[in-house]
Amino acid sequence: MKILLTGAAGFIAHHVAERLLDQGLELVGVDNFTPYYDLTLKEARLARLEGRQGFRFVRMDLSDRAATAALFEQERFDRVIHLAAQPGVRYSLEHPFDYVDANLTAHLAILEGCRNTGVGHLIYASSSSVYGMNRETPFSTAQRTDHPISLYAATKKANEMMAHSYAHLFRIPTTGLRFFTVYGPWGRPDMATFSFTRAILEGRSIDVYGEGAMKRDFTYVGDIADSVVALLERQPEPDPTWTVETGDPAASSAPHRIYNIGNGEPVLLMDFIHTLERLLGKEAKLVMKPIQPGDVLETSSDTSPLTALLGHRPYTPLAVGLGHFVRWYRDFYSL
Repeated sequence: MKILLTGAAGFIAHHVAERLLDQGLELVGVDNFTPYYDLTLKEARLARLEGRQGFRFVRMDLSDRAATAALFEQERFDRVIHLAAQPGVRYSLEHPFDYVDANLTAHLAILEGCRNTGVGHLIYASSSSVYGMNRETPFSTAQRTDHPISLYAATKKANEMMAHSYAHLFRIPTTGLRFFTVYGPWGRPDMATFSFTRAILEGRSIDVYGEGAMKRDFTYVGDIADSVVALLERQPEPDPTWTVETGDPAASSAPHRIYNIGNGEPVLLMDFIHTLERLLGKEAKLVMKPIQPGDVLETSSDTSPLTALLGHRPYTPLAVGLGHFVRWYRDFYSL
């Protein structure tokens, strides 16, 4: 089986790639190396993959429609895992057009590639950000997600709708995954785990938004990767009894499903910081600030549909997952 993995030099995709290669699958990784953060980290992730049997890498921009179409025609993928995107809620406030190119145009190019070459299953990354103004927790895929509060979230909601339309029109099995706050080794420098660790070790202060009262459903990257790989051969089936009026919003009469992937146990931001302090053996210097535009006070996931499908609930306790991250960070930066 030949698999296309987009965003292959990225955080989550790197972990997914290692698991797929461990299974002996043929993997074509794609990434365009946008300079959203330090490219040396992306290069290091890619270097770990390039020496492995079964892996090939193509550096390209998926929003280049002609190039993406040519890639699909040449390779004839059996499955596609589309994890490439322009991330970041706050970054979207200042660079909105980056999200149109990376999250909308590229997503459509992937859908067209799947349509024209008969891909058997498309798994794509959505986000817990789509829950937007929803205040009912835990967030459930049975809830409506019509009020995003950032452009990033709006593009991810659009991805879900675009995928559903292609599943309906062309019967492409598509699975959307709403990731909750992901952390772990090889993480992104702009995310809290990475930026807090760096600041604490360097003796710099960290900004604590929401006055420390925010809660996040921190989810270990290994659990995310295990779930993505487990879903690869679980193509969604159409539900002929489904209707718009009475059906689950996460299901459809088309072969399209949406799942939450989260830990299911939201953690107070201050508890997260204190756990990190204990692991680092150093106290953080805190600057309390109000919540930022585009942020929500709490994220919490209901993952019961995914658990029912996979037969298990991937779960890594926060202290264990942060311990893995801290060890990786010290090793990677030779501290």
